Amino acid sequence: MNISESLIREIVEKVLAETVAKSAGMERQVDPSGIIGIKTSSVELEPFEGRSDVLLKDVTSLEEAPRMGCGVMELKDGASFEWTLTYDEYDIVLEGNLEIEIDGRIVSGGVGDIIYIPKGSHIHFQTPDYAKYVYTVYPANWQEG
Repeated sequence: MNISESLIREIVEKVLAETVAKSAGMERQVDPSGIIGIKTSSVELEPFEGRSDVLLKDVTSLEEAPRMGCGVMELKDGASFEWTLTYDEYDIVLEGNLEIEIDGRIVSGGVGDIIYIPKGSHIHFQTPDYAKYVYTVYPANWQEG
Protein backbone atom coordinates (compact mmCIF):
# COMPACT_ATOMS: atom_id res chain seq x y z
CA MET A 1 0.00 0.00 0.00
CA ASN A 2 1.45 3.33 -1.05
CA ILE A 3 0.73 6.38 1.06
CA SER A 4 1.14 9.64 -0.79
CA GLU A 5 3.07 12.57 0.56
CA SER A 6 -0.05 14.75 0.30
CA LEU A 7 -2.03 12.30 2.46
CA ILE A 8 0.69 12.32 5.13
CA ARG A 9 0.79 16.15 5.02
CA GLU A 10 -3.01 16.30 5.35
CA ILE A 11 -2.98 13.97 8.37
CA VAL A 12 -0.15 15.87 10.10
CA GLU A 13 -1.87 19.24 9.51
CA LYS A 14 -5.14 17.89 10.90
CA VAL A 15 -3.42 16.54 14.02
CA LEU A 16 -1.62 19.86 14.56
CA ALA A 17 -4.86 21.81 14.12
CA GLU A 18 -6.65 19.59 16.64
CA THR A 19 -3.77 20.00 19.10
CA VAL A 20 -3.98 23.81 18.82
CA ALA A 21 -7.73 23.66 19.32
CA LYS A 22 -7.51 21.62 22.52
CA SER A 23 -4.70 23.71 24.01
CA ALA A 24 -6.43 27.01 23.25
CA GLY A 25 -9.41 26.27 25.55
CA MET A 26 -11.94 26.20 22.73
CA GLU A 27 -13.11 24.14 19.81
CA ARG A 28 -11.44 25.43 16.65
CA GLN A 29 -10.85 24.30 13.12
CA VAL A 30 -7.59 25.63 11.71
CA ASP A 31 -7.17 25.20 7.96
CA PRO A 32 -3.67 25.29 6.40
CA SER A 33 -4.90 28.25 4.30
CA GLY A 34 -5.11 30.36 7.46
CA ILE A 35 -8.90 30.18 7.78
CA ILE A 36 -9.96 29.54 11.38
CA GLY A 37 -13.40 28.38 12.51
CA ILE A 38 -14.28 28.86 16.18
CA LYS A 39 -17.25 27.44 18.10
CA THR A 40 -18.13 30.40 20.35
CA SER A 41 -20.10 28.13 22.69
CA SER A 42 -16.89 26.20 23.44
CA VAL A 43 -14.73 29.20 24.38
CA GLU A 44 -13.53 28.93 28.00
CA LEU A 45 -13.67 32.49 29.32
CA GLU A 46 -11.28 33.84 31.97
CA PRO A 47 -11.69 36.61 34.56
CA PHE A 48 -10.84 40.08 33.25
CA GLU A 49 -8.62 42.10 35.60
CA GLY A 50 -9.45 39.68 38.44
CA ARG A 51 -13.21 40.25 38.21
CA SER A 52 -15.69 37.39 38.43
CA ASP A 53 -18.48 39.37 36.70
CA VAL A 54 -16.44 40.22 33.56
CA LEU A 55 -14.94 37.31 31.62
CA LEU A 56 -13.19 37.15 28.27
CA LYS A 57 -10.93 35.18 25.96
CA ASP A 58 -9.10 36.22 22.80
CA VAL A 59 -9.77 33.52 20.21
CA THR A 60 -6.84 34.18 17.86
CA SER A 61 -3.22 35.09 18.44
CA LEU A 62 -1.23 37.84 16.74
CA GLU A 63 0.68 35.12 14.88
CA GLU A 64 -2.58 33.70 13.46
CA ALA A 65 -4.31 37.02 12.75
CA PRO A 66 -1.80 39.89 12.82
CA ARG A 67 -4.20 42.60 11.56
CA MET A 68 -7.52 41.96 13.35
CA GLY A 69 -8.17 40.70 16.88
CA CYS A 70 -11.20 38.76 18.05
CA GLY A 71 -12.56 37.33 21.26
CA VAL A 72 -15.59 36.58 23.38
CA MET A 73 -16.63 38.62 26.43
CA GLU A 74 -19.30 38.00 29.05
CA LEU A 75 -20.75 40.51 31.50
CA LYS A 76 -22.69 39.04 34.44
CA ASP A 77 -24.97 40.41 37.13
CA GLY A 78 -25.28 43.94 35.74
CA ALA A 79 -21.49 44.32 35.35
CA SER A 80 -20.00 47.58 34.10
CA PHE A 81 -16.48 48.78 33.43
CA GLU A 82 -14.94 51.93 32.06
CA TRP A 83 -12.61 51.79 29.04
CA THR A 84 -10.92 54.04 26.50
CA LEU A 85 -10.46 52.37 23.14
CA THR A 86 -7.08 52.67 21.39
CA TYR A 87 -8.53 50.71 18.44
CA ASP A 88 -11.75 50.37 16.44
CA GLU A 89 -14.15 47.69 17.73
CA TYR A 90 -17.26 45.84 16.60
CA ASP A 91 -19.33 43.96 19.18
CA ILE A 92 -21.80 41.29 18.03
CA VAL A 93 -24.25 40.28 20.77
CA LEU A 94 -24.68 36.51 21.20
CA GLU A 95 -26.83 36.49 24.35
CA GLY A 96 -28.50 39.05 26.60
CA ASN A 97 -28.27 42.84 26.32
CA LEU A 98 -25.12 44.89 25.85
CA GLU A 99 -25.03 48.61 26.57
CA ILE A 100 -22.31 51.06 25.60
CA GLU A 101 -22.55 54.28 27.61
CA ILE A 102 -20.81 57.39 26.29
CA ASP A 103 -21.27 60.93 27.62
CA GLY A 104 -24.41 59.86 29.53
CA ARG A 105 -26.05 58.34 26.44
CA ILE A 106 -26.58 54.61 25.91
CA VAL A 107 -26.35 52.61 22.70
CA SER A 108 -27.79 49.15 23.33
CA GLY A 109 -27.92 45.89 21.46
CA GLY A 110 -29.70 42.57 21.88
CA VAL A 111 -29.12 39.13 20.41
CA GLY A 112 -27.83 39.40 16.86
CA ASP A 113 -27.19 43.15 17.02
CA ILE A 114 -23.89 44.81 16.11
CA ILE A 115 -22.37 47.82 17.86
CA TYR A 116 -19.41 49.75 16.40
CA ILE A 117 -17.17 51.76 18.74
CA PRO A 118 -14.60 54.08 17.11
CA LYS A 119 -11.01 54.45 18.28
CA GLY A 120 -10.59 57.06 21.00
CA SER A 121 -14.04 56.55 22.55
CA HIS A 122 -14.17 56.74 26.37
CA ILE A 123 -17.05 54.43 27.34
CA HIS A 124 -18.62 52.10 29.87
CA PHE A 125 -19.29 48.55 28.74
CA GLN A 126 -22.35 47.46 30.72
CA THR A 127 -25.42 45.27 30.89
CA PRO A 128 -28.65 45.58 32.87
CA ASP A 129 -28.44 41.85 33.59
CA TYR A 130 -26.26 39.70 31.31
CA ALA A 131 -24.46 39.97 27.98
CA LYS A 132 -22.23 37.68 25.96
CA TYR A 133 -20.73 39.05 22.79
CA VAL A 134 -18.00 38.64 20.21
CA TYR A 135 -15.61 41.57 19.88
CA THR A 136 -13.42 42.26 16.87
CA VAL A 137 -10.71 44.89 17.04
CA TYR A 138 -8.46 46.65 14.58
CA PRO A 139 -5.56 46.73 14.80
CA ALA A 140 -5.07 43.32 16.37
CA ASN A 141 -2.15 44.55 18.44
CA TRP A 142 -4.35 47.15 20.15
CA GLN A 143 -2.04 47.48 23.15
CA GLU A 144 0.58 49.01 20.85
CA GLY A 145 -1.99 51.56 19.53
